[in-house]
Amino acid sequence: MPFFNRHPWVFAGAIHRIQDDPQPGSEVRLLADDGEFIARGLFNPHSNIRVRLYGWTEEVALDAALWSRRLDAAIALRRRLFPEFTPETACRLVASEADGLSGLTVDRYGDWLLVQFTSLALWKRRDELVRLLSEKLQPAGVWLRTEKGIRESEGLEAADGLVEGTEPPRPLFIEEHGVRFGVDVVEGQKTGFFLDQRDNRRAVAGYVAGKRVLDVFCYSGGFALACAVRGGAKEVLGIDSSEPALALARANAELNGVAHRVRFEQAKAFDALERLRDAGERFDVVILDPPKMTRHRKGLEQALRGYHSLNHLAVELLVPDGLLVSCSCSGLISREEFESMLASVAQRSERSIQILEARGQAPDHPVSTQCPETAYLKCDICRVVEP
Repeated sequence: MPFFNRHPWVFAGAIHRIQDDPQPGSEVRLLADDGEFIARGLFNPHSNIRVRLYGWTEEVALDAALWSRRLDAAIALRRRLFPEFTPETACRLVASEADGLSGLTVDRYGDWLLVQFTSLALWKRRDELVRLLSEKLQPAGVWLRTEKGIRESEGLEAADGLVEGTEPPRPLFIEEHGVRFGVDVVEGQKTGFFLDQRDNRRAVAGYVAGKRVLDVFCYSGGFALACAVRGGAKEVLGIDSSEPALALARANAELNGVAHRVRFEQAKAFDALERLRDAGERFDVVILDPPKMTRHRKGLEQALRGYHSLNHLAVELLVPDGLLVSCSCSGLISREEFESMLASVAQRSERSIQILEARGQAPDHPVSTQCPETAYLKCDICRVVEP
């Protein structure tokens, strides 16, 4: 069982017996069949992750002192990564399992904290956790964001809103590698911006000088504007299905002075790719950064078929020797499975795909070696070659 190697999740099917009728959010001890202590965790009868583990010695209680130590360690890493944190710097401050706090995600945008609880047990300890965060960071405000599907998966009922301090401005402005973005942390996707792609946007920008770029699932313009502002792309077209996201993207293009080279269109991704292909359009670079395609293992095959279809359409739009940037944030899909999908696309399209850079998430989204699911982001920068 993975939890013998300190994986933080205990699924319902791995539990032989529950003693003493623990209540939702209760602290419990995980024991082997022979009674040997394994770990301490928090119980949730409503979740398939029946116990989330936080302590690996019998002596350590799951109390404020432990949460404080874990938060200190998480904050120390981000201060090392961002030693000159400014009002326009944004980063992931706490990355759930990767920081030993399964079920808690905290993003920092300048002086505001955006907090997500994906664990019923930690939600029940929210006042204590928010108090600790406020004491350590003195934010201007703490805003709660809820993740889609959390009620069904955790039995957790929560609503977005102000927890402490003042509401964040809309938009809130950040800067990333010399590109400025207005971010809607109140209603935007995730906590407002895809911070995990920070360094991938910079890497992709290094390939696009003078090129024609297509950015699909562009959201508020992250890759598109990195290509235009930092990369010197000749022309960028961004596609997204959300008009509010595109309104922000257009404003961000104006903010960076590149609106004459960047345009955005509202459309569904598959429809847009097929329309552009049928119209004979061709691009030097195509970027695919779709949302998570599956949250459950039973949806794995369908998700891989979806990735295959998207990437095949993208390859059809590329000029000879073009660049495909293919991303997946579906943690249940391994890098091996993702790149096997790309190999299948190469075979179907009768073109060779060379992976130039196999990238992951930015270092403020660390990967726990004991929880492989934390290595969720794949970003492959590929050269597509004629046979």
